Amino acid sequence: MGAVVPALRDKSESVSVVAPARLHLGFLDMNGDLGRVFGSLGLALCGVETRLTVWRAPEVTAGGPSNERALRFARSLLSAYRLECGAHLELESAIPEHAGLGSGTQLALAVSAALIRLFGREDDLGSLALISERGARSGIGLGAFEQGGFLVDGGRAGHTKVPPIICRLSFPEAWRVILILDGERDGLSGEGERAAFEKLPPMAPGISDYLCRLALMQVLPALVEHDLSSFGRAIAAIQAVVGDYFAECQGGRYTSPVVAKAFDWFKLRGVEGVGQSSWGPTGFAVVESATKAAELVQEASSLVSAKRLRFKVCRGRNEGAQVQVNQRARHVG
Repeated sequence: MGAVVPALRDKSESVSVVAPARLHLGFLDMNGDLGRVFGSLGLALCGVETRLTVWRAPEVTAGGPSNERALRFARSLLSAYRLECGAHLELESAIPEHAGLGSGTQLALAVSAALIRLFGREDDLGSLALISERGARSGIGLGAFEQGGFLVDGGRAGHTKVPPIICRLSFPEAWRVILILDGERDGLSGEGERAAFEKLPPMAPGISDYLCRLALMQVLPALVEHDLSSFGRAIAAIQAVVGDYFAECQGGRYTSPVVAKAFDWFKLRGVEGVGQSSWGPTGFAVVESATKAAELVQEASSLVSAKRLRFKVCRGRNEGAQVQVNQRARHVG
């Protein structure tokens, strides 16, 4: 199910967590005729993170970005463990919500992992994900929190609690991911996302077969061999197929028309690995180095058509979340 979060016994301490954003690069099998459905690819990122610290307090309170959402996760966790305890959650930063970067799962796991350690409980991350109702369709968020890297999950069968990570590879240190951010659009989430999945017809078996071949015979070997061109072409092919499958729900192959235009711009400059993370609107482009990424971002940012967009250069993150015990807690009041 996942790594066990150790308990914290000293009541004078606080706990800090840094949880990474992730790219969700597409589902592999939306047919399910083999008894498993979904299956997905993803990558943990450096540079876009949720950072929080929790300490004991008279009541359950939170401050900082995404504090209301953090409070909901905290109350669910405390209720599940029947802990009549107070705590303050201070968020230094939060992954942008509804942008396709895994904000909900990372926040839920960060809050839960911090609280159970603060109050001397032990549990595995999979159980924490279930308490906060994360990991219903994809295990990528849990995998990014637990171990980072480039991840493949095995989808969901009838007995599955959280889709298991079946492959984890290190992302090449030299490669960079350019995030393409559209702050004027939101990706689907919550009820809208559930309704979309209920509405979608089963994917044709031949399409699922093709996606799985791309993943197994191109994406993963290209990562091991640091072959950016093969990796980029395969990711772009997966993105095109998956984007077309979800097009009716998200208004086209990609959620943001402006991000889609940016993809065309990057392709004209030889960047093959482009696509959308999850429901978007965030897009990405994978390039060979920090120098190349900086050059492209500088040129793209000067375009009139790109004024609505923001660009951020990230490395792949080949480690999971950081959980740190602080020797002295601060107190509210």
